[in-house]
Amino acid sequence: MRTIFTLILASIILTSCQSQSVDLSLKLDKGKEYKQISVSKATITQEVNGQNVKMVMSINGTMTFLVKEINDKGYNMDTKFEKLSMSMQMSQGSIEFSSEKNDVNDIFSTILGAMKNKPFEITMSKSGKITEVKNVEALWEPAINQFGQLSEMQKEQIKAQIMKAYGADAIKGNIEMVSAIYPDKPVNKGDKWTINTKLESGMSANMTTDYEFADLTSDYALIKGNSKIETADKDAYIKSNGKPMKYNLTGSMTSEIKVDKNTGWIIEAKINQEIKGDAYIKGNPQMPNGMKIPMRVLNEMVIKNN
Repeated sequence: MRTIFTLILASIILTSCQSQSVDLSLKLDKGKEYKQISVSKATITQEVNGQNVKMVMSINGTMTFLVKEINDKGYNMDTKFEKLSMSMQMSQGSIEFSSEKNDVNDIFSTILGAMKNKPFEITMSKSGKITEVKNVEALWEPAINQFGQLSEMQKEQIKAQIMKAYGADAIKGNIEMVSAIYPDKPVNKGDKWTINTKLESGMSANMTTDYEFADLTSDYALIKGNSKIETADKDAYIKSNGKPMKYNLTGSMTSEIKVDKNTGWIIEAKINQEIKGDAYIKGNPQMPNGMKIPMRVLNEMVIKNN
């Protein structure tokens, strides 16, 4: 009888432990530095004048986040890039830019190099939302302006390209893709919640993600996500390589994210995106009817903390 009672009591305790709510939020320490290493590979297929055009783009980077202050809004951080690189493979050949190159004739790589180890400020809430990005433009503007051989138009074109990847809005969206993942209250294993994120990378897109608290180990919590992505304003033209373009794209994203059990910081995230639809070049005197370009983007991304 005593043995049966002990087993029942143990079962009750075990069930209670398993259903205990977990605070899945950021719990960072002031004065401590946290790292994010990202590797992204996107395969872009477009149909131009009846021909399939394929490009593979890789974007890699290492960022550090130093917690300067903790307050009711969250964390004020000094953020900086340690390494940046970008490569493109096309039928015409390949090209690569890297902050680690030392070639004054490689303008884009020189600009990436000038962006290294220079802090800019972000404010991140305890749920991972980026509420402010400050002073990031100061990273590249002096680097671009040092090239006296470039015309003002060329400088503006380079600035526009960098803004798409490393501007305040782009940085906010890229970080939030894997940081704005936490629920607004403690959750149990199996619980689900929804997060809305705005992405900026040359065009605006809205992402709605249903997250699930999938597993808990002694070291990490596993969060899984399923996202829907859609162009924010299908009628808005933006300049891309000097041409006014608009996009009508939809897509999906799956994510598996391991976060540190104690701090909430990402240990590893694996993300897969598929986006497809049409891009439209606005009509002009040379092309009165404009052009419709069907396209598909497959993106694989891995983010780690070391």
